[in-house]
Amino acid sequence: DTGNRLRFQLELEFVQCLANPNYLNFLAQRGYFKDKAFVNYLKYLLYWKEPEYAKYLKYPQCLHMLELLQYEHFRKELVNAQCAKFIDEQQILHWQHYSRKRMRLQQALAEQQQQQQQNSTSVK
Repeated sequence: DTGNRLRFQLELEFVQCLANPNYLNFLAQRGYFKDKAFVNYLKYLLYWKEPEYAKYLKYPQCLHMLELLQYEHFRKELVNAQCAKFIDEQQILHWQHYSRKRMRLQQALAEQQQQQQQNSTSVK
């Protein structure tokens, strides 16, 4: 059904926007987080945490932000641009660390596979 597909696409796009702390700051400064209907919508969107939906996400950190947005204190703090800036910096640090760690793991795996190949050819 076209209506359901469109709704899926719109909600997918919106949920992923929640990974952007500057967008969250924008929403907070315009009072969206004070609107009970909007807060209820954020609660409704928690279904994206289910594996059958989460597999479509390009930015899985949006789920963490969605979870944090369930807390009023977090929503109130987002009005402060410094809070958004701090979150943004922490995300960058996480991505940098994750990339380096992932590269080291991939390199170690490649070396292990190469060693196994050398061992198997020397046994023959």
